[in-house]
Amino acid sequence: MTNRACLYVRVSHISGSVERQVRELTEVAANNKWEIVETYIDHAISGALGKDKRPALNKMMNDSLKRKFDVVMISSIDRLGRSLQHLIEIVNDLEAKSVDLFILAQSIDTTIPSGKLMFSMISAFAEYERSIIRERVMSGLENAKAKGKVLGRKTNLDAPTELKIVSMRDNGASIRKIATECSVGTQTIYKVLRAA
Repeated sequence: MTNRACLYVRVSHISGSVERQVRELTEVAANNKWEIVETYIDHAISGALGKDKRPALNKMMNDSLKRKFDVVMISSIDRLGRSLQHLIEIVNDLEAKSVDLFILAQSIDTTIPSGKLMFSMISAFAEYERSIIRERVMSGLENAKAKGKVLGRKTNLDAPTELKIVSMRDNGASIRKIATECSVGTQTIYKVLRAA
């Protein structure tokens, strides 16, 4: 079966050219007998930006939902994303839509089993990294609490304000009016009312 492929190419600088990327990927597609159905080009756009800030990448991800292609071809992993988090998010989105990924420079091809294994390992390491970061953040918060630091946003909620909130609500005032008059957020008001 002939795979329908799309090319995603990106250059960061206004003077940059995508010509080499397109030429190399087109040769690989021809060698694999893949039909190129679309080329998505983000010109003068940083790879550090999320997919919502890269028009061609965003369009490609939307087109993957419509099953316009079977494999996404890129010249190098940094063309897709600069951060591991962005990269894993994009790869997981493609995998969920049964779209494969071919990365020329890193010799990754998820149309074959070894390529799928490689990306499974990358995903596992990314998940491990996220859990380590989460663990460090939680440990830091616990340490700060133990030292007596008050965490979160400052609030002007005190006992008189709580009484005023309950009283105003009992007298039929709207949540918005209470929030304005007491200078507190609506969630704080609901919390006070639940406790009362």
